[in-house]
Amino acid sequence: MTQTTNQTVLPPPFPDHTQLPESDGTFVKNFQEHPQSILLTDSIGPVLQSLHPDGQYAIGQDCGIYWRETEPPEQGAEAPDWFYVPNVPPLIDGEIRRSYVLWREYIAPLIAIELASGDGTVERDRTPLSRTAGETRKPGKFWVYEQIVRIPYYAIFAIKTSELEVYNLVNARYRRLTPNERGHYQIEHLGVELGVWQGSYQNQTQRWLRWWDSEGNLLLTGTERAEIEQHRAEQERQRADLAEQEKTAEARARREAIPRLLDLGLTVEQIAAALGLPLEEVRSFIQE
Repeated sequence: MTQTTNQTVLPPPFPDHTQLPESDGTFVKNFQEHPQSILLTDSIGPVLQSLHPDGQYAIGQDCGIYWRETEPPEQGAEAPDWFYVPNVPPLIDGEIRRSYVLWREYIAPLIAIELASGDGTVERDRTPLSRTAGETRKPGKFWVYEQIVRIPYYAIFAIKTSELEVYNLVNARYRRLTPNERGHYQIEHLGVELGVWQGSYQNQTQRWLRWWDSEGNLLLTGTERAEIEQHRAEQERQRADLAEQEKTAEARARREAIPRLLDLGLTVEQIAAALGLPLEEVRSFIQE
């Protein structure tokens, strides 16, 4: 009797970041998006280094967060303009991340920021995932961040109007936050505030999204910190130069007073004591 063994066919494993597209082929939406993302990353660097001395965190800038396996794969991803994930390695097996794959990581970003070129309709889209007549409708970005990825903080910054909205996930729903007395939004888990700043950065003078500490002090970029340090060093040099000039002028005035005191009949010892000069210096000056 022949026994037949049925072989079990396993489904293919979920893909990782090296197997998924790193771009959907769309253009960057505006000229401010790139420098704005760099500004956010650069200025918060010291805070993240303090929070993660082991270096275990990742920052994504217009990178895909894959939350669902679909065909094509890009339909199952959202790409925030900026996001931060705590307690994950910046590299995976020594390779630069091409995307953030939620089913491989399990840790959600702490904050996601969208830089809206339009009026924010796309960024506020709460359309849920649905299937009709065998066709799956892509859900809205807001719904994905709130219901699937569950990102604790979600910020929408409208480039044209400089309006900022910040949402906090409370009981599985986003609640819009109210700004504090400084007009900033507190991001508690980071110990920082997020707000809008008017100034110049990378040859553009306009309103930018920036971080402040809990005391309301602006978190500076590396260039700004270097400029302040350079200014401080220059002030120290000027103070040192002034002190040296004053010391030289004082010494000259003392030496110039020696002949007048001699004319008054003071002894060398009396002159040295009166001017606070070494006795040998007074004698040397008289012998010149």
